[in-house]
Amino acid sequence: MTPCTCCLGTLRHAIRFLNEDEQLRARVTGVLADEGLVWSAVAKVEHLLPVLAQEIGSDTLAAAVCAPQAQLRVVAQYGCHALRPSDVARFDNPLAPTIFEDLIRLTGAEPVEWSRRLDCCGDPLHEANSALAGRMTRVKIASALESGAEALCTACPHCHLQFDAVQVGTPGPAIRTLLITQLLGLALGLSEEALGM
Repeated sequence: MTPCTCCLGTLRHAIRFLNEDEQLRARVTGVLADEGLVWSAVAKVEHLLPVLAQEIGSDTLAAAVCAPQAQLRVVAQYGCHALRPSDVARFDNPLAPTIFEDLIRLTGAEPVEWSRRLDCCGDPLHEANSALAGRMTRVKIASALESGAEALCTACPHCHLQFDAVQVGTPGPAIRTLLITQLLGLALGLSEEALGM
């Protein structure tokens, strides 16, 4: 299980390549054998959101909420690797995902619709073109603020870091960023300090 959509995409791509490419699988098998390891072809990679929603379940989570985050308006940032390519990610409906908003709702917060919800945050371009990455992030922040949201909740640490980094020291309007684990932790009664906020 990973809390990172970038890791989800990378690991699921690796599994797909190993399953489809016999020569690659043979090379990897050889390298692993040198380390006393074996590729079993049964590896399964899941992201935290489906694990929370499907394995733990919404009823269990809802029952554990003791500090509902009522009155908090939140936009969900899925992270593009959770949704694309959909045949690899197999995360949710790539054009109309709902799993993240459902989990936000369980915390007592109100998920808010926003025009840029499925757009990339810009972080994958950060090394190659930081100016473009920053513009993409600022456009998403503006969209989140226009929606009336008070917080931007991410399901990917890379997205989270990108939103925080772009807002540091800027004179423009900012929005609070939360990881889904932090929002859920608050709803479960944990302190901001315990959640690293």
